[in-house]
Formats: sequence, C-alpha cells, structure tokens
Amino acid sequence: MSIDFTSASTAPLRTIRRSALYDLIVTAPFATPWTARWLVDGLGALHDAVGASGQRPALVGAIAILLANLMGSLVVIWSIVRLRAPTLDHGATDTLARGVFALWLAYAIAAGASTLLVGFLVAEVAWGVVQLRAVRAGRKLAA
Repeated sequence: MSIDFTSASTAPLRTIRRSALYDLIVTAPFATPWTARWLVDGLGALHDAVGASGQRPALVGAIAILLANLMGSLVVIWSIVRLRAPTLDHGATDTLARGVFALWLAYAIAAGASTLLVGFLVAEVAWGVVQLRAVRAGRKLAA
C-alpha cells in the first residue's frame, strides 16, 4: 500500500517511524558482543544500585552472547526497514512482534528475571498500543 507522505494521513506512518527509532536506540547495543556486554554489565550495576529483585542481568557464555547479538542485529535491521519504508503492514507486523516480545518479557519476569525488565515490558506494551491505534487510524484513512 502506497501512502502520500505529503497528506495528513502520514501521522500513522510517523508513529511507525518513531516506534522504529525507539527500537533502534534500545536494541543497537545488543548487536555486537562488545556493546552487548557493556550494556548488560550496566544493567547489572543498575540492578544492584536500585536493589531490584530477581536475577541480576548478565551475559554468561558464548550462546547467551550469540542470542543477544542475534536479537540485536535482527531488530536493528527491522528498525531500519521501518525507518526507511514505513507502511501500515510493517506497523501491524511490528505490533504483533511487540505483543510476542511482551509475552516473553512477562514470562522471564515471572520466572525470576530482574525486575528491571518491567520497564522494558511497560515500554513494549505502550508502544504496541500506540502503534496499534496508529495502524487502525491509517487503515481507516486509506479506506
């Protein structure tokens, strides 16, 4: 679906782009082993500083680093796609992905992960709701 970026109907696409920018900023550090370790070490220090409950964030072992880098790399690429070519379909797909990611965040928290993850969970749910509303509005405008 092609949408004219000069019309008022671009508000939903701007929301999709903002969502992508948020994802890019938050997940880019996970894309390399060095930045992922730096970020997770920082989260571990924050966990200790605020006295968060649950398991302290840590990247232990090559497989954990690989999975963090895989997640970071894929989300960075997906973010770039949405920044360069936002569409309602991309927004809908990302909204679904946010729902799945929020589910696994909630599962991890319930299983004993650091309560710092609650902040990420809240952000995922909030962006999911905002983006879902934008996609619905965009589809109404396009109809």
